[in-house]
Amino acid sequence: EEEEEEEDWLRLRPQDPLSSQCCGSGCRPCVFDTYERDLERWTRARESRDRSLLAEDRAAGPRNDTVLSTESFSAFPLESVEVLTSDTCLYRFKLPTGGSLGLGLGQHLVLRGAVEGLEVQRAYTPISPVSAEGYCEFLIKVYTEGLMSHYIQTWKEGDLVQWRGPFGGFLYKPNTYGQLLMIASGTGIAPMIPLIQHITDDKEDETSVTLVGCFRTYKDIYMRSFLQEQSRFWNITTYFVLSEEENLDSLPWSYREKTHLGRLNLEVLKALVKCCKKPPFAVICGSIAFNEDTFNLLRKLGLEEESCFRF
Repeated sequence: EEEEEEEDWLRLRPQDPLSSQCCGSGCRPCVFDTYERDLERWTRARESRDRSLLAEDRAAGPRNDTVLSTESFSAFPLESVEVLTSDTCLYRFKLPTGGSLGLGLGQHLVLRGAVEGLEVQRAYTPISPVSAEGYCEFLIKVYTEGLMSHYIQTWKEGDLVQWRGPFGGFLYKPNTYGQLLMIASGTGIAPMIPLIQHITDDKEDETSVTLVGCFRTYKDIYMRSFLQEQSRFWNITTYFVLSEEENLDSLPWSYREKTHLGRLNLEVLKALVKCCKKPPFAVICGSIAFNEDTFNLLRKLGLEEESCFRF
């Protein structure tokens, strides 16, 4: 009987997480943190031979009025898919009636999927307003060789998709920074969108924003209508850096004076910083290499490390 009981306890032991189950975004708790917590709980339960300890704290779920938890996954149905470019779509998910993600600005969620039996987790930032109720939206680019991309390409409207969070974020308070210089590459524009909308929705917030969007071509600029609409506010300026666009004459008139053809470089950033109404606080989001290169260029221009935030 003792051997059978020991076998039962071993079957209840938490499984070691795979490296593919970590999204690599520094989430707390990470899947490895959760594993260590569950392993400690299992060890205590095994030593006392009390299986009720295994369910400790799990029934409580989220400790606020939101529909999310940082420790367990919640499933939301996919409501719609809007194709933006050949490799990027806007995905809208339905939340429980009146439900909210309860996000802070720039916070991300962790998506869990499975490809050929392998569990994969990746981080994505919603672009919907932080105050949105009943829905959330994500701007997601798929990659030919990406494991998570293979999973995302199987999605159909009505499918249940698992998320947990929120994590990270940019601590922002109205009028804290006189000037924000937002520099984004590709889908790195995601955390900038709700931040800009948060500023323009607040009539008391007089923060000036210069958004620099780096894309391959004009057609690759995400959320063009939204950005055009926001740029009509007195305190919002948009500028674009297009690495593969050949001629400014092929762009709409409204883009020609606010677009640089080529890559983001020291001279471009120098001109943009000079045009800022006040000494800027820089917010950067893109690939790891993009974030590092942009940060180094800004440091060469005299911005202090404390005046830069990297997602």
